[in-house]
Amino acid sequence: MNRPLADPRPDAGRPGSTAPRHTIPFALIDPAVHQDPDACDAWRTLRDTHPVSWCEAEGDRPGFWVITRYQDIAAVYRDTARLSSEQGNMLDTLLTGGDSAGGRMLVVTDPPRHSAVRKVLQGAFSARAMAQVADSVRTATKDLVAAVVDAGGGDFVADVAAQIPLMAICELLDVPPADRALMLDLTMAAMGADGTAEAAEAAADAQEDILLYYAGLLPGRREFPGDDVVSLLANGEAGGKPLSDAEVLLNCYNIIIGGDETTRLSSAGAVLALIDHPEQWQRLREDEGGLLDSAVEEVLRWTTPVTHLGRTATTDLTLHGCDIAAGDIVTLWNTSANRDPDVFPDPYRFDVSRTPNRHLTLGHGPHFCLGGPLARVELRVMLEELRNQIGGLELAGPVERIRSSFLTGISRLPIRCTAAG
Repeated sequence: MNRPLADPRPDAGRPGSTAPRHTIPFALIDPAVHQDPDACDAWRTLRDTHPVSWCEAEGDRPGFWVITRYQDIAAVYRDTARLSSEQGNMLDTLLTGGDSAGGRMLVVTDPPRHSAVRKVLQGAFSARAMAQVADSVRTATKDLVAAVVDAGGGDFVADVAAQIPLMAICELLDVPPADRALMLDLTMAAMGADGTAEAAEAAADAQEDILLYYAGLLPGRREFPGDDVVSLLANGEAGGKPLSDAEVLLNCYNIIIGGDETTRLSSAGAVLALIDHPEQWQRLREDEGGLLDSAVEEVLRWTTPVTHLGRTATTDLTLHGCDIAAGDIVTLWNTSANRDPDVFPDPYRFDVSRTPNRHLTLGHGPHFCLGGPLARVELRVMLEELRNQIGGLELAGPVERIRSSFLTGISRLPIRCTAAG
């Protein structure tokens, strides 16, 4: 068995210590790192030589483990007994004291409470519910793509990608149409921290405003419940008891953020991938529908909007000879797992017919994304409308990317397009 690559305990590296260290070749907490397309080379090196590595503490921030191979990451996602979500699942949160929503918001709650709250929400994301939402998504997407085609192009993010997921998730939450533009502004601001103090303050303000918005909806949904997500949470029970107001509001926040941001980034990334790989765009255009489902999965793998998720070890454990101590932060890098050649042949090739495609973009195990079916519906409809309505497709200016260590993707995508012949 290999000796540990790094020892997270305070005495590691002290005089006389023989604990070896491996230095991560880039600062994972730095948002600029995740804008760099060459970062894939660093992930490749880590997978090949240091699949479990230690990232050194910096200032008052603790160090943390970095896991990069697909099989290891999938195993950690399943291991909720030894690796907890309740301290937080974002690196920045974990490094600054943990998530105050732990144990109350679904994504940062461990079983069995996680299972009980998830059961309250499952009906809203059933196949029947998705079929109903798909009709609204198709109508909206068809009109949005048509407007871009009529204009000869535009910013695909603002004109299409930002509109579809917001509309769909607001349908599920029954957010009044007049408030949906506000929701878009708030969700973008809430996840828009780029490492500056100003952005962090703006993100905190937006997060509070989202919670206050749903607090305003809560009394009405309790008195006059519908079949929307807010009503389900407001009147649901977990473990035989009603959910607290805090649980309702935090889960509404999680659903609007998770349902909007990640699908928007995947949608924009899909268009850029098709522009960058014109042979795949041609295959999709000539296909009669057989490639749409596999294309959706490849878009999710290729774009991987959520770069990582974090866990906290609840007991000592060993992985690849590395001793992970109870209390250590463990980060799981989806961006690396989804390019692992042991699982994905020729992983740096975008292929709309790739199958099987067991990517980790939507998570794995008990925390598999509840909104995964909705994301797939939105992406499938968007790809179908692109294929049906657009002939020529090309960039019309520089691509702008978001700055974040948690999310990766495009904030502006200027395109030119012509109508399908």
